[in-house]
Amino acid sequence: MRDFAAIDFETANNEPTSVCSVGIVIVKDCQIVDSFYSLIKPEPEYYNYCFSRVHGLTMEDTCNAPIFPNVWAKVAPMIQGLPLVAHNKTFDERCLKAVFRCYQMDYPDYTFHCTLLKSRQIWPCGRHNLDIIAERCGYSLKNHHHALADAQACAVIAIKLFNPDAYDL
Repeated sequence: MRDFAAIDFETANNEPTSVCSVGIVIVKDCQIVDSFYSLIKPEPEYYNYCFSRVHGLTMEDTCNAPIFPNVWAKVAPMIQGLPLVAHNKTFDERCLKAVFRCYQMDYPDYTFHCTLLKSRQIWPCGRHNLDIIAERCGYSLKNHHHALADAQACAVIAIKLFNPDAYDL
């Protein structure tokens, strides 16, 4: 898989519809060629303290942010025709489907791949957190839990894990 879009969401609370930021990294021919980041007004619009502690975002950061449909109108053309890749696709795919339902948008049935599952196949032992696997792939993840930083790490991981002939692991 040489062409894809890495995606990462951060959420404001336990609700999968509460996406409060998104990071997208576009990869073509195993090269990062574009990226996108946006804050998003979460739905429902409240923050759990433990979530804010992880990613650093608060109501003050997103109170004037665009709602999801406006953000996705910019994302959709960037990712058209590309499979999506996430580290723990279960979380990001669940959020994406939930927020599409929340805003009564037609879900385009995106194809998702998972770097978490792939890393567990390649390295069955040990921890598989995003920062740990990024480091294993030669990438130092700075600003962990910032949606764009996490999407960039996921892209680097996916380039290496899904193209083993091109890279030494």
